[in-house]
Amino acid sequence: MTPRTLFRSLAFAEAVTWTLLLAAMFAKYVLDNEAFSPIAGGLHGFVFLSYAASTVFVGVNQKWSPATIFLGLATAVIPYATIPFERSMDRRKKLDGGWRLAPGGEAPAGFAEKIQAVVLRRPAVSVVVVLAGIAVVFRVLLYLGPPVSLS
Repeated sequence: MTPRTLFRSLAFAEAVTWTLLLAAMFAKYVLDNEAFSPIAGGLHGFVFLSYAASTVFVGVNQKWSPATIFLGLATAVIPYATIPFERSMDRRKKLDGGWRLAPGGEAPAGFAEKIQAVVLRRPAVSVVVVLAGIAVVFRVLLYLGPPVSLS
């Protein structure tokens, strides 16, 4: 999986889960049916966190500026904004190439690149660790409850 494939997949998934979340909100507030809200909200939250992790990971690999990484993260907060951001980065060739810090690639420089090099050396273990970390953050956020209560 290339940086482009990873980023494109999660940018699209983020947009899809926005659709589910908005549909669930419509059902809850217009149709007075809350059945879909926990599922759509939970799925969207998990994909949101995954998109955020992938934005930082791809941004480090592609040598995006901190401002570009922050902009990528901010697009997840605006419904459907991940798609135009991904397309813009692709058009500007900011998603081209492979994993530059993979074994046999460039030597890592700095803390973030060293972490990424470790992840790329052991991708299966790293995916499990990252997903577990996202799951822990997700669980804590579920425990804390929704960001606002309109009831």
